[in-house]
Amino acid sequence: MHHQTKATSSQESPQVSPQESQLGLYVHWPFCKAKCPYCDFNSHVSADIDADAFLAAYRTEMAYMADQYEQPAALSSIFFGGGTPSLMPAFVVEGIIDTAADIFGFMPAIEITTEANPTSVEASKMLDFHHAGVNRISMGVQSLRDDILAFLGREHSADEARKALTTVRTAFDNMSIDLMYATPDQTPTDWHDELSTALALGLDHLSLYQLTIESGTHFYTRQRRGEIMALDDDHAAALFDITRMLTRDAGLPAYEISNHAKTGHDCRHNLIYWQSGNWLGIGPGAHSRFTKQDHRIGISTRRSPAGWLDAIAKDGHATDNLVTDGKNDWAAEMLMMGLRLASGLSLARVSAACGDYHNWLDIDGLRKCHDAGWLLVTPDTTAIKADTDIANLHIRTSDAGAIRLNHILTELIL
Repeated sequence: MHHQTKATSSQESPQVSPQESQLGLYVHWPFCKAKCPYCDFNSHVSADIDADAFLAAYRTEMAYMADQYEQPAALSSIFFGGGTPSLMPAFVVEGIIDTAADIFGFMPAIEITTEANPTSVEASKMLDFHHAGVNRISMGVQSLRDDILAFLGREHSADEARKALTTVRTAFDNMSIDLMYATPDQTPTDWHDELSTALALGLDHLSLYQLTIESGTHFYTRQRRGEIMALDDDHAAALFDITRMLTRDAGLPAYEISNHAKTGHDCRHNLIYWQSGNWLGIGPGAHSRFTKQDHRIGISTRRSPAGWLDAIAKDGHATDNLVTDGKNDWAAEMLMMGLRLASGLSLARVSAACGDYHNWLDIDGLRKCHDAGWLLVTPDTTAIKADTDIANLHIRTSDAGAIRLNHILTELIL
C-alpha cells in the first residue's frame, strides 16, 4: 500500500537528477468555489460534483496514460493541482494514490503534493489528506495583507491564512506558500516588509510570483478599460531584486525564477517540468509530456469537466490533442524550461536529444546575451567567440538575465 512507501521529509530524499527515469503524475481537479480575477487556469465554479464518477474516470485515464507511456517507471512524484484540489473529498485523493501505486509503483520517498487554499475548512481537511498519503502542501496564501487579498478576490483573510498554516503544520513537515507581488501601488517598502514577515514563518519553500495580467481574465478586461492592474516593468523589477536579496539572505535562494527553497527542499515534481523530464497528466485540461523512442510526445485532454467525463465513459480516455515534437520544438522546450532554473542547463544534454546545435541555437544571440551579462557560461567562454565546443557548454542566467528571460529566449532559439 502507498502508506508504506510514503515519503519522509525531502531532507531525507536524494537530489532529483534530470535523468529520464524520473516520472511524475499530475492530477487536475478543475473546480473552485469562486474564480479569481487574475486566474487563467482551467477552473470552473460548480456546487454539483459527482465525486465517485470523477474518481472512476481518473482511474480509467491513469491506466490509459500508462499505456501511452509504455515504459516501466515508478513514480517519483504526484501533484494535485487545480482549480482547488483541497476541495476534493479525501476518499478521491486516497483512491487516486492507491491506483497510482498499483499501476506504477512508487520510488522511495515519493513526493506527493496538493495545492490548498488557506481557509479553516480546507486546512482541517488537509489532515485527512495526510492520512490518504499526501506529504507536501503548497498553500495559496497570495498575500499577508488584507487589502491586497481583497484586491486579488481571495476568500480568506491574512489572519485566517496564518491560522490555517498553523493547523496544517501539525501534520506536514514539507510545506510551501505562494505569495504574489507587483500589485498596483505596491512600494518596495511594502513588499520588503511583507516578504520579511513571510520569511519569519520559518518555511523551507516559498513560491513568489509577480502579478501578470493574462488574456481572458477579469483583470485583463479591467486593464483594457484603462485601470492600472499591476506595476509597470521598472517598478516590478525593483521588487524582483528585493525578492532575490531577502530570500538569499534568509537561506532560501531562488532555485527557479519564482521558487525559493532551503537546500534539499526544491519541489521535486516541478523540477521534472523544468528539466524537461517525463510526466503524465490526468483530469480535465491536463497535459502530459514524455520522451518515447527518441521522440518528444505531448498529450492534452478535454478542458470541459462534463466533456472530459463523457469522453472517458465513451472512449476510455479524453485526449483532445496528441503531438510529436520536431527536434527544434524539443530543443526550445529544454531551453525555455532549463533557463528558468538557477542551475541552468547543459547544452550537451540538448544536443544529445535534438542533434547539432547549429539547427536550434542562434550562436550570435548566445554571444549577445553573454556579452550583455545576462548569461553565464562555463567552463570556457572563448568557445562562444570561436563557435567551437559550444555543445559542451553549461549556461545559466545571471540575476540581470533572469528578469529578461523572455527576451533571452528570442535571441537563443532559431
